[in-house]
Amino acid sequence: MMYPYMTLGDGTEIVHSQILEEENLKKVIVHFERPTNDGFDSARCELPEYHWLYKKGYSDEEISFFEQLLHSNAHLLYKYAANGGVQIA
Repeated sequence: MMYPYMTLGDGTEIVHSQILEEENLKKVIVHFERPTNDGFDSARCELPEYHWLYKKGYSDEEISFFEQLLHSNAHLLYKYAANGGVQIA
């Protein structure tokens, strides 16, 4: 299951998975997606390694921005992943 996290000014939607356990390591998958005239730009990163599973349509500069965003938000992404997403009342 993927949970919404935030939408950036350029229309990029950021969603994240629940916590996934693999070999005693807690992982979170973060997906970035932006609509285009021909479909979508998309990228997916696996935390805590910050390993990009794929990057399609985003520039190197945009991916660098996403990495900075992930480094500064990883603690929140793990918190929300453990609690079933952001709880907004």
